[in-house]
Amino acid sequence: MSNSNADTPTGGDFAPFSPHPLLRSRHLQTVWGPLWREHPPLQRRQEKLPLRDGDHLWLTWAGPTPGTAAPIVLILHGLSGCYDSHYARGLQAQLAAQSVTSVVMNARGTAHRHNDRACIYHAGETNDLHDVIRALRERNPGGVILPVGYSLGGSRLLNYLADTPARCIPAAVAVSVPLQLALCSTQLDRGFARVYRNRLLRELLLQLDAKKIYLRKIAPGQARRIEALGPLDGVRTFRDFDEHIVSPLHGFAGADDYYQQCSAGPKLSRISTPTLLIHAQDDPFMTPEVVPAPDTVSDAVQLDISPHGGHVGFVTGSLRAPVYWLEQRIPAFLAPWLS
Repeated sequence: MSNSNADTPTGGDFAPFSPHPLLRSRHLQTVWGPLWREHPPLQRRQEKLPLRDGDHLWLTWAGPTPGTAAPIVLILHGLSGCYDSHYARGLQAQLAAQSVTSVVMNARGTAHRHNDRACIYHAGETNDLHDVIRALRERNPGGVILPVGYSLGGSRLLNYLADTPARCIPAAVAVSVPLQLALCSTQLDRGFARVYRNRLLRELLLQLDAKKIYLRKIAPGQARRIEALGPLDGVRTFRDFDEHIVSPLHGFAGADDYYQQCSAGPKLSRISTPTLLIHAQDDPFMTPEVVPAPDTVSDAVQLDISPHGGHVGFVTGSLRAPVYWLEQRIPAFLAPWLS
């Protein structure tokens, strides 16, 4: 399924995703990369980037040092992810092999490091993305920036594109995005999806608890903002997390207000940047209602909807020689700007 006009590049005639019969399960697609993927060595370098509010985040670079007017692929990871997430590392390796510079924007408090404020990140947070893009543009004023967002990072990216994106961004890609946050939150409370929910929530709560201890030493006032959230042992669902943690830390009236303001699905008609939206109909994090219809997106948005693929999966090939289709599809779409 696709929706595009003549002015929207498609990366050529690209074969649709088709999994090996033994890899068709949506759960196998979802867990294959995190559990069993073997990564070749990849040279990367870390950079601490100051933010406007006095906090910071970390950038992870791969590929050649960007030269004058060179393109940079900017990668936004998903919830509880970082530069070591299988999809981020895989795309960086693929781009490095093509002599393309890429950088992962590690959200505050990720990349195995704490940030210096109580705030975290969420599906509609775009201020940090503005800061990163501004920094990249100032260093390389003649080059383009090509953002690629996965899952929650894709939501942040689409929210940004629906607003006022920088002119240095000629195209973008978003993968497996929770376009309707309320529906996705409910879906993760059902059946086997609760396994994913429980693991993600456990990681997020452990990160928050560790950050509170860290902030007590360097910024007691910020630590008190986390302490003011009260006991968090009752957080069992993402709605709980969004109601009792995300909303008070980021100024939302509650989970419903957060979902309404930050769901990217209703904003797809406002996007004017050529954008490839990749989604699997069997994504276990979502319901069929989350998949956008062609008449709900702008002409700039190209839909690439597959029956199979799971959540940020899209593994084809064979069990012995898996092929990571996203790492072929994304560079093909971006090819007009990578040379």
